[in-house]
Amino acid sequence: QVQLVESGGGLVQAGGSLRLSCAASGRTFSTQIMGWFRQAPGKEREFVTCITWNKATYTADSVKGRFTISRDNAKNTVYLQMNSLKPEDTAVYYCASYRSGTVVGASSYDYWGQGTQVNVSS
Repeated sequence: QVQLVESGGGLVQAGGSLRLSCAASGRTFSTQIMGWFRQAPGKEREFVTCITWNKATYTADSVKGRFTISRDNAKNTVYLQMNSLKPEDTAVYYCASYRSGTVVGASSYDYWGQGTQVNVSS
């Protein structure tokens, strides 16, 4: 069993920054690919970015250059630094632990956090 707990969401003006955290427990975190997804109202869950055990990353074009994923294996925590936020970034953000398959597919992840709300005002 894996527990993932996100934090750091909130309300920010367009152009601002937020840093999300995801604390993990219950699995060997350091060997896991970890991902961030988001889901806006009325839309499907969308891949944002992921990071491998050796800190290689893959990021969606929609946030590339603005969002950065990182991890601290000693703290079992993955982070999402979000800069230059836009109103269209408003969503619930989820971290997830990868199981198998394509890293951009939500079905490839088997454990999810409860999500943290990010609201970007214009």
